Amino acid sequence: MSNSIEHPSPGRRAWRRFRRNKLGFYSLVLFTTLVVLSLFAEVLSNDKPLVVSYQGQFYFPLVTDYPESTFGGDFPTPADYLDPFIRDRITQGGNWAVYPPNPYGPKTLNYFASSPNPAAPSRENFFGSDDRGRDLLAQLIYGFRVSVLFGLALTAIGVVIGVITGAIQGYFGGKTDLAFQRFIEIWGSMPELYLLIIFSAIFAPSISLLLILLSLFGWMGLSDYVRAEFLRNRQMDYVRAARALGVGNRRIMWRHILPNSMTPVVTFLPFRMSAAILALTSLDFLGLGVPPGTPSLGELLSQGKANIDAWWISLSTFAVLVVTLLLLTFMGDALRDALDPRKLST
Repeated sequence: MSNSIEHPSPGRRAWRRFRRNKLGFYSLVLFTTLVVLSLFAEVLSNDKPLVVSYQGQFYFPLVTDYPESTFGGDFPTPADYLDPFIRDRITQGGNWAVYPPNPYGPKTLNYFASSPNPAAPSRENFFGSDDRGRDLLAQLIYGFRVSVLFGLALTAIGVVIGVITGAIQGYFGGKTDLAFQRFIEIWGSMPELYLLIIFSAIFAPSISLLLILLSLFGWMGLSDYVRAEFLRNRQMDYVRAARALGVGNRRIMWRHILPNSMTPVVTFLPFRMSAAILALTSLDFLGLGVPPGTPSLGELLSQGKANIDAWWISLSTFAVLVVTLLLLTFMGDALRDALDPRKLST
């Protein structure tokens, strides 16, 4: 009968330390919940019913656009489900409809609103409306999704480019490292904001264009940390042993050194995502971000600046940004403590 003691792996020990940090762990749970819910924004906030039962037949307006003549209207144009006439037709006489919790989409203009725009919070619009008559809660839900997905995409691209360039610099060193460092110095000195302004004037604004332009500069900070880790780890005994056994450079880099150099990459992920969200918000605020009509937190802040009396616009948008960035910061602090080399044995 053996008395062997199970020793958890370093990854499991790091996860245990992360879970002991209650603020970081619950921030991860809450942030993940908000992101998952935002992915189903069409189900949570939309001006179309989820399902309609009309005269014994089922309709799914989220999937298919139906003309209002389908529900007893006079015109073959797409049905406006906020129209009191259409709403009465699909909810009376044995008919029924299931609406989202918030019956407004990000571009919905409520032509039947009882208050002028921007309207204060009410039972009709829980968070109020903006200066165009769009529901503010719907704008926040969809704007949060756009910001988070953009931040994830920009972070992923920056990590891939940063890891590749940093690994090549740190592993080969010498002239390769020197050439890369001079290129990074020249590339990093280019005025990023001016380039964004120039390209925004030449090309039609789009999320893809913005993602490409920001990705050209977002990898350099992470590259320095990966380079330092590779410079340190390439002198380790296990790397020398792999070289002596004839293992190729590519295999040594990606199978041996990279797994031992991922601490700065993982630690900085939440902070890099916070920077990406702030960058998108700032550019949208300046009018250099997403195309007009796209739900945007920065555009809402710009509206709040232009409509000082409509305090609900600035306050709610600012609250969403603060909560998002705080959750990411708490997660980053917890990750940094969990992956601290001085605590690996605990």
